[in-house]
Amino acid sequence: MRLHTGWITGALAAVILNGAAFADVTVSQSNDPTAAMGGTLGTLLGAERQALNAIPEGRLTELAVGPKIETRTTAAKAGEKPAAPSVIRYDDAWLAAQPEPARDAQWECLSKAIYFEARGETLRGQFAVAEVILNRVDSPDYPSSICGVVQQRGGGGCQFSYICDGRADRMRDPDAVWRAERIAAAMMNGAPRALTMGATHFHTRQVRPGWARRFPQTAAIGAHLFYKQP
Repeated sequence: MRLHTGWITGALAAVILNGAAFADVTVSQSNDPTAAMGGTLGTLLGAERQALNAIPEGRLTELAVGPKIETRTTAAKAGEKPAAPSVIRYDDAWLAAQPEPARDAQWECLSKAIYFEARGETLRGQFAVAEVILNRVDSPDYPSSICGVVQQRGGGGCQFSYICDGRADRMRDPDAVWRAERIAAAMMNGAPRALTMGATHFHTRQVRPGWARRFPQTAAIGAHLFYKQP
């Protein structure tokens, strides 16, 4: 087996190197230090061979290449919500492999928020903004729907700046639209929120709102800093 040969070769090299050092310190005690080294080498190789033969083939392969990690989704039956992805891989190929968006009003609100708040960010940065919105939906301190959270006003302004900037909410970048829509669908389907540790707030690095001094920071991703309201 190639794997066995590679391991034995490595063991041989290690023993030879160790043996050289051993010879340096024992040469004054023996006229032929290589004889002792040869016996030691034979013993080590025999023990190595016995240990390798006792390990199942599948376990040897796993040790050599690492465990196989899969992203699994279970196909939903007609009319059912797609199963939640168990692992997120932050790339376009992963997004393309996810189920088609349901395209309802809540999905549209989340897609627009991701697009207007984070389309210039990496995929991780866009997922992180989606996490904040969904964390707010789950919090009793905020509206219980995505559209309610995104469109919330108060204190003379809006929770999300694009709502109050006076510009038409037209998504003109098709690639960014595709990503925002796919991210929104995956997060609404229950993809893990693994980036912001429950954050309910974020801001760009260029500003410093008052609440940023009171709330613990949970993450820094791209141009945004994330915080969790106590």
